[in-house]
Amino acid sequence: MIPRTLFSSEHEVFRDTVRRFIATEITPYHADWEKVGETPREMWIKAGQAGILCCNIPERYGGMGGDFLHSAIVLEEVGRAGASGAMFSLQSDVVAPYLADFGTEEQKMRWLPKIASGEVRVAVGMTEPDFGSDLAGMRTHAVRDGDDYVINGQKVFITHGHTADLLVLACKTHPAAGAKGVSLILVETDRPGFRRGRRLEKMGCKAQDTAELFFSNLRVPVSNLLGAEGAGFAQLMTQLPQERLIMAIRAVAASEVALENTIEYVSQRKMFGQTLGDFQNTRFKLAELHAEVMAQRVFIDRCLELHLHKKLDPIDAAAAKLITTETQGKVADQCLQLFGGWGYMWDYPIARAFVDARMTRIGGGASEVMKQIIGRSLLPNRPRRAPPASSTD
Repeated sequence: MIPRTLFSSEHEVFRDTVRRFIATEITPYHADWEKVGETPREMWIKAGQAGILCCNIPERYGGMGGDFLHSAIVLEEVGRAGASGAMFSLQSDVVAPYLADFGTEEQKMRWLPKIASGEVRVAVGMTEPDFGSDLAGMRTHAVRDGDDYVINGQKVFITHGHTADLLVLACKTHPAAGAKGVSLILVETDRPGFRRGRRLEKMGCKAQDTAELFFSNLRVPVSNLLGAEGAGFAQLMTQLPQERLIMAIRAVAASEVALENTIEYVSQRKMFGQTLGDFQNTRFKLAELHAEVMAQRVFIDRCLELHLHKKLDPIDAAAAKLITTETQGKVADQCLQLFGGWGYMWDYPIARAFVDARMTRIGGGASEVMKQIIGRSLLPNRPRRAPPASSTD
């Protein structure tokens, strides 16, 4: 394997901490959380105490003051463990940056320490039943009424929607302005007018609660506006490279561990007087997958390096998300095939890896949206309609 040079010895000490936390506080209970459909609040509090949440948020706001490599370590180790319920990245690397980058000092001091401690769980409200990737077409709206916004609308496929205490809600404050009419508003979920719908039953990522949300004349103070009115679309676009890199990091880690588990299995599985790994077809298939994943690891490490210097552009981030998640699906599918009938059994990690992988080609912007973004950059002068922005729920 090509050695990784991005991480310092201090980073590797932190990696050991994350691995121990996952081994003691997540892995033994994850199967039970899948049956329940959510993770307990106590686990989030413990993650905060262990310093696993909001790694690269400044210490004055409750974070550990690290860099994005600390976040990447958490992503990799959660991905390797197949712990879909431990959606720390949504808390730490999606919602917290919105507050850190666009929030007022009062908003930062009020919310970030509680997010970093796990006391407050958060979600992003973007996707609507009729508007998935097309955020500019959303119908949820907020009307100014004195010192309040009055919010009406509906969201769907909201990760942590069933358990969140705070939402970063995308809505229209100027409906006629299209994308320029989108604003981000902080919504506490204990406010009158907020209602959670059913907890959606997914084919994978079962320990990660996903819900419908409804807003009926919900009032929030104007001070809950995140940034400026009409700036929401630009704010979302600013965060997309990191959000897509997050998915790519997790996808490569999941592919690597699926391959490791499969290599161990075929090395022991007896068939026709030899092991399954002795067959040329098995060796060739694993060699092909290994080469693809290894190349992607090098690519993603380079993207990480660029992101640390704020030089990762949206095109490269889209390419990273596209190729790694498509490969994750391929690896999970072909590794499951090598497990035979046992691979179809839920008790085997490869079965979970297979169904969990299917989400990654949709969430954070579907593969087709990534291709549109990349293709537009390759053929910039061709007549085109403006492509949709993508949901990151």
